[in-house]
Amino acid sequence: MIAQKYINPFTDFGFKKIFGEEANKDLLIDFLNELLTDKGKIIDLTYLKSEHLGTTDLDRKAIFDLYCENEKGEKFIVEMQRAKQDYFKDRSLYYATFPIQEQAKRGDWNYQLKGVYSIAIT
Repeated sequence: MIAQKYINPFTDFGFKKIFGEEANKDLLIDFLNELLTDKGKIIDLTYLKSEHLGTTDLDRKAIFDLYCENEKGEKFIVEMQRAKQDYFKDRSLYYATFPIQEQAKRGDWNYQLKGVYSIAIT
């Protein structure tokens, strides 16, 4: 009998392997569409760089589990946190500021922001 292997989606490796690879992008799209049914259907996603260093050397950096953008320019941060972690809510809120800051253009700007969705799985 052949032993079966599986990937545990509740580990950092498994979560990123299942949802964070281009070959499995349709799984992430389906997952987000199920969670955000009232926000309109996501047709396509582009994976973005998940590490953000801040604007100065003094800024704290952020590393997201998954960071992507849909065809409307809306951003999605998806975090898997299995172990109890103090201040996880605060960290998630801090992470959500990065896609907002990315939208702030120099010069004339109408301050209209595209949607930013921070999804935390605990």
